[in-house]
Amino acid sequence: MPSASCIGTGILKEHELRFHKVSSKDGSAKCDAVATADPDQVVYGVVYRIDEAEKPALDRAEGLGLGYELQNALIQMASGADVRAFYYFATSINPELRPLDWYREHVLRGARENNLPGAYIRSIEAIEAIVDEDTIRREKELSVYR
Repeated sequence: MPSASCIGTGILKEHELRFHKVSSKDGSAKCDAVATADPDQVVYGVVYRIDEAEKPALDRAEGLGLGYELQNALIQMASGADVRAFYYFATSINPELRPLDWYREHVLRGARENNLPGAYIRSIEAIEAIVDEDTIRREKELSVYR
């Protein structure tokens, strides 16, 4: 989204990060923020502001209606301030799936670049990933880091 501007890192409380959303493109696991009743569980992430006119394009890119739906939430920013935001949550899940190695790498790189807590990063590192057998897709995805 051309207008996207980072407003900072935030915490989605009473949610847990899981890799169980069924990808409509390759059948592997993608991320999901699952609502829980546990106040000790949180999902860390980066909050962006976009131009409202770009939201339909973002919805298409994220697969709104194709395994993801929208949820509004109160996000606690690193500064302590609360902001209202939306996030995409999975409606098509399979807990048996694993993410492709390059996808988990994208999530890890984002977490590291944005200085998310070390324990949170280690929990993502601990997620079992599978090597993508589509070597062309794998190379294309990982080439962004060279």
